[in-house]
Amino acid sequence: MPDRVRKAVLPVAGLGTRLLPATKTIPKEMITIVDRPLIQYAVDEAREAGIEQLIFITGRGKSALVDYFDQAYELEATLKEKGKSLDVLAPSNAKFGEVITVRQQKPLGLGHAVWCARHIVGDEPFAVLLPDELMVGRPNCLAQMIEAYDRVGGNLVAALEVPESETHKYGVIAPGASDGRLTEIRGMVEKPARGTAPSNLMLPGRYILQPDVMRTLDSQETGAGGEIQLTDAMAKLIGTQPFHAYRFDGERYDCGSAAGFVIANLAIALERPDVALPVREAIKRL
Repeated sequence: MPDRVRKAVLPVAGLGTRLLPATKTIPKEMITIVDRPLIQYAVDEAREAGIEQLIFITGRGKSALVDYFDQAYELEATLKEKGKSLDVLAPSNAKFGEVITVRQQKPLGLGHAVWCARHIVGDEPFAVLLPDELMVGRPNCLAQMIEAYDRVGGNLVAALEVPESETHKYGVIAPGASDGRLTEIRGMVEKPARGTAPSNLMLPGRYILQPDVMRTLDSQETGAGGEIQLTDAMAKLIGTQPFHAYRFDGERYDCGSAAGFVIANLAIALERPDVALPVREAIKRL
């Protein structure tokens, strides 16, 4: 059996420029999908998959993310005085030691953000979740991946099919043999030029990685966009360790874009019994 995945890295230091001006003072991860901030969905996904420790890679202006998972004594006291339940706050209250924060001093890329967690990750396998990628499934995306990881070990990334016309926007895999939802990875490329992608299987922001990737990231080598790319570091491990893509069974919403954010709100709202009816009626009316 491979070593258990207990830790997850959540890179949350980005500036959220695609959602300006909203993200000028509010972290994009704190913008709500219906009535929960985006970060809550990622944390819920990690918890449900059995993750015990959440490592937030933060930057300047991101203190609201940490405050959100802290205890709100005045708010709780007010709710109690009014006879209201505290259950609504339960998901936002982190256990002691559950959330650890590391400051990324400069936005040098996803690979650099993950590398910032190296001392906390240590020699354990770990997950990476990009919170602005909202993944919805039953069981959730990371839970599906961990189940597959327990069978094959090594490194595992979520994969989704996209139109070939969109492959230049993402990290894309070069596939090998497939077994059900698992596909062997023979290579990876970050944001390939149009018409050069080795497949239409993109990486939507969920990873289970061995700690060796941190040693690869030590070189601080830059790639696409002049940034330190996680995809490039992972590609160097292919052939030395098992590496698979898992075709996630569910839906993915790119909440870092305005359209994706609106679509996610509608999709999640339509699954919520308490708000679905008025939302559906409003959509018909519009």
